[in-house]
Amino acid sequence: MIVLLDPVKHENPCSIKKHESIGRDISHLFRSINIYLSKELEPYGIGSGQFPFFKLLIHHEGVSQESLASSLKYDRATITRSVNKLEEMGYVTRKRDPYDKRAYCVYLTDKGREMKPVLICITSRINDVLLCGFSDEEKAMFISMMEKAAKNIASENEMRKASNE
Repeated sequence: MIVLLDPVKHENPCSIKKHESIGRDISHLFRSINIYLSKELEPYGIGSGQFPFFKLLIHHEGVSQESLASSLKYDRATITRSVNKLEEMGYVTRKRDPYDKRAYCVYLTDKGREMKPVLICITSRINDVLLCGFSDEEKAMFISMMEKAAKNIASENEMRKASNE
């Protein structure tokens, strides 16, 4: 039996019709970005799935796997798989957390640190592709709206999770 949940009651100021799906466009954008990243990262043996973890470690080396999961909004199993892959490739190493012996912190190896300019360049290129033709105002507005939409859906998911507990 399929049970349909009542949609969140919001006014519809932008006149999006009920049959139109913003999610479809976001999904297409996500898949297209992953295809782009996969091609760019292939020479280094890194998949698009490891990219966000690698990028975060460049800026926050020594973070716990739990913090990675929290910061990137991924489950622990996904974090473990991605860190395992990066470790197998020689880009990261794990060390026991000095404050919590049950946990591990993730550090870049020398090989991982050498990837910093490559990853920054890839990030810059993909941002240029995504925002091509946007004015500075449109770029700022797009980023702001994406952040707001992400917060909205995260909040909705948290409310639903809380009501199921």
